[in-house]
Formats: sequence, structure tokens, C-alpha cells
Amino acid sequence: MRIPGNGYDLLNTPLFNKGTAFTDEEREQFGLHGLLPPSVATLDEQVERRLQAFRQLSSDYEKHTFLRGLQDSNEVLFYALLVRHIEEMLPIVYTPTVGRGCQAFSQNFWKPRGIFLSLPYKDHITRILAHPHFDDVEVIVVTDGERILGLGDQGAGGMGISIGKLSLYTGCGGIHPTTTLPIFLDVGTDNPERLSDPLYIGWRHERVRGQQYDDFIETFIAAVTERWEHVLLQWEDFARSNATRLLERYRDRLCTFNDDVQGTAVVAAGTLLATTNVTGVPIKDQRIAVVGAGGAGSGISLLLLQAMVAEGLSEAEARSRFFLIDRDGLLVEGMPDLMPFQQPFVQKRSAVSAWTREREDFIGLGDVVRNARPTVLIGVSGQPGAFPENVIRDMAAYVDRPVIFPLSNPNSRAEATPVDLMAWTDGRAVIGVGSPFPSVLRDGSYVRVDQTNNSYVFPGIGLGAVAVKARRISDGMLMAAARALADISPSRLNPRDSLLPPVTELRNVSFRVAQGVAAQACAEGLAAPLDASEIDRRIKVKMWSPEYANLSGSQTQS
Repeated sequence: MRIPGNGYDLLNTPLFNKGTAFTDEEREQFGLHGLLPPSVATLDEQVERRLQAFRQLSSDYEKHTFLRGLQDSNEVLFYALLVRHIEEMLPIVYTPTVGRGCQAFSQNFWKPRGIFLSLPYKDHITRILAHPHFDDVEVIVVTDGERILGLGDQGAGGMGISIGKLSLYTGCGGIHPTTTLPIFLDVGTDNPERLSDPLYIGWRHERVRGQQYDDFIETFIAAVTERWEHVLLQWEDFARSNATRLLERYRDRLCTFNDDVQGTAVVAAGTLLATTNVTGVPIKDQRIAVVGAGGAGSGISLLLLQAMVAEGLSEAEARSRFFLIDRDGLLVEGMPDLMPFQQPFVQKRSAVSAWTREREDFIGLGDVVRNARPTVLIGVSGQPGAFPENVIRDMAAYVDRPVIFPLSNPNSRAEATPVDLMAWTDGRAVIGVGSPFPSVLRDGSYVRVDQTNNSYVFPGIGLGAVAVKARRISDGMLMAAARALADISPSRLNPRDSLLPPVTELRNVSFRVAQGVAAQACAEGLAAPLDASEIDRRIKVKMWSPEYANLSGSQTQS
């Protein structure tokens, strides 16, 4: 990027703006004297000043808005604050608070970030992406805003998800911010509150579907593949009817993955692999019930099925150990309107014909727990209360250490709370959650609840793929990411310890995940053959740290 020569422009360029940290020499060179107070601050002092201001705000939403404003004015300071205080900042920058940010995105919109591609301007996409400002893009996060967390269709507010996700690519994975690009595909919205809001910034039109939608996506993907030879594209918060379908259509055309489907699967699989250190039960011996049989639930099941097969089960044996429950109950062969990605996990009717049921025409979670006796219960339904007390107590009656993961975001959508799960299982549950919850009491002391958040894996998946210029994201690369996460579980050394490292170690976690992903890409021929030392070198080169660059002298900065 070329450094602006004008002081006013420099102060308004987020990546190069240092605020009061500009040196006297830089102030002289760029004409900044008089535009800044005379005191020259260090980055450390600026971080402390912003941290104090942050902590004085009364609500998480105010803090989210504060950080977004800082990101749009001084990116280095924003990322320094995020990296140094990641545990405090993570739930504000991303889940759960980003959901509120998406809901109020139009009301707070003041400075554009990323690209808004609207269907009425479909013919302009190639020209828009051709701008030289985007020459160095390596990572794209794209959404159409239809299924934002558990909040539904937020229209143009979905851009907040793409921005937040890429903030973690940089903060947790070290991807340089100039190489990231948030994109919102505006195909309208079916949210009446957005359409009736006079301040709504998106295209005021009902959501376009069918062939017209598919043609728009195809135009976008064609433009991306023409514009960048090596780019990672992450799909984010697309509706169930589109998420897996689009992933399957395009995963062999460019380096791409869907974080809701595959990222959720990786972090869940990696954490579940780590539970064997606590429960002593290998993955192949688990019986797994999943509430929410959409893309995320099916994606988790597919990756765990692969892990079971790797441990010696036949595919048929592994499939029989999964019980996926959707709005119409347990997936059983012959059910109408099953999605293609659900088909591998339907139970045979003969296998459930003798089950005792509460209703003859419906097989719910209670029926599954009572008859199949699952050892693992995963929730990705977005339905609060989907894990009721009586069902959890039934599960705990026959499983010594029940593994229970209510993963839906935000907290208000979680299937159960950790404190309730501990109470209903007499403190024996092994718990993972999607958003941060307070510590829970176990054996007389408070312990951290493992947040099986995608931020443990997607920055590392992207970092590894970008570092070796992988051409595709394969199932093998995703499994390598899951195993890398399991390998650094604190529970490996102490079964009473946490399943996941603390979020303060996310940059190290991302490095380890990137190592596994990159090595697997090379092993599968999806990247140039590289030895371990060269892989490590390339990953380290890609990991940017938020520090001010010396702008004096050269007029260009990379």
C-alpha cells in the first residue's frame, strides 16, 4: 500500500494512522504538526488509554460499537488491544455481541468496510473487484445475511459477521489486515423490521431465491476466481437450504470452506477427541445424538464418522451410532423432504421399530435418550431449552461422564446452560459451549467452561491454507485441524483439566492448527511439497503482529 503523503489523509487511513504515536520526524515529514497534540505516546500507552475507556462503558453492545469505531480509525491499535486482551475482547468483537451489532448495523453505519455486492448491480462485480486496493487479498469472508447466528435474516447487517470473522483471522491467526476482505452479497431480505426501517442501508427488496440467486452466486464466484489466483473464501451464515449446497458446488473450483458447516465440525470433533482423556471412552465407542440436523449438525457428524472409521469401525457401523434430530424428530429412512447431506445419518426403521415412545408419530430427544442411550449430546438447533432437565437426568442415569455440548450461539439460543447441566448430572457432565459462559462449580471449586468456539480453528485453517497456497480445503485437512486441536488439549496431561487451551493462547493454537492443515495439504498434493521446517517458516512469515511501522523514509509500505 502507498502511504498517503498528506497528513489529513494519513490520519484517515486506518492501517497507517498512529494518532498520538506519530514521532516528531513523522509529524514533520507528513505535515502532522498542529493536527495532533504535542505529546508523543507509545503504543503501550495508547492501549492502556483505550482499555480504560472500553471498561468504562456500561454494556457489551456499547463496547462492540466502540471497538468497531477504533478499528475504522486505527487498525494497529485495535488489533493490539484485541491481541493483548483477547479473553476480554473476543466475546465483544465476535459472539455473542456481534449478533446485536448485526441487528443494529444500519443504525450505526458511518464508514464503509469491505464490499457490498448487490444483485441489481450484478454486472459491476468484476469491475468492483478489479480495484488495485484489493490486489493483495488472500482471505475473503462472504455472507448473504440470511442466517446470522441464531437470529435469522438480518439483511445487510450480515456484513458485521464478515467483518468480525476477519478481525479474528487477524487477531488470532495473524493474517495481515490488508489481505482480508469482508463481502456482503445483497440479495434482499425477508426481515420485515429491516425493510420497514427508514435507516436500513441494504437493497429494499424481498430476498431473491431460485435460479436468479444461483446465477448471482455464480457470477460472484467466477469473478473471484478470475481476480485472484490464490485466495481462501469462507462462506458464513448462509441458510440451511444454501450452505451445504453451495459448498458442494464450489469446493472443487477454489480454496473454500463453510465455517458453519465445517469449522463447527472441526472444533466439535477436536474437542470431542479430547474428551477421551477425561471419559476414557474412544470415539469409536461413542453413541452420538445431535439436536439440529442442518448443515452444522450433519457436518459435525460427518467428521466424527470419519474419526470412527479411522479407529476401525466400518462405515455402516459408524453411521448406526449417530442419532440426528430435526424439527420433525429423529431422522428415519423414508421421511419426506430429507436434505442430501442428511441422508448418510438416517436410522433404519427396523432399528427403531421396537422403541418405546411418548408419541407414536414422533421420535424426539427424550425417546432417543431413553432407547439409544447416547454418550454424547450435541446441540446446534438454536432452540433454547432444547436439552430439558428430565432428558439430561435420564442420560446421566446410565452414562458415568455424559458429554454434552450445547453449541448454539448466542448464549440466549443455547440448548442449556452449563450451570444447569452440572446440577442435573451431579457435576459429572463434560461440557462444551458455543459462546462464553461463567465458570461452574465442580467438586467444591469453580472451573472454566470450555468454549468450543470456531475461533479455535478457522484462523488456523485459513493461515495454513494461505501459507502453502493450498488449492483446495479437503476433508483430510479439516480432520488434521481437529486432531491438531485435540493434541494440544490440557486434558492430555491432566484428565481433570480443561478440554481446550484458554483463549489467551489462541495465536499459538492457530499456529498448531495451521501446521496440521498445511502438512496435510502438501501430503495430499493440494500444495507444493514442503518439509516441516519450510512449512513452519511460511506460517511464521504470514503471522503479522500489531506494531506500528516506521513511516519515515520510504513512501510505500507492505
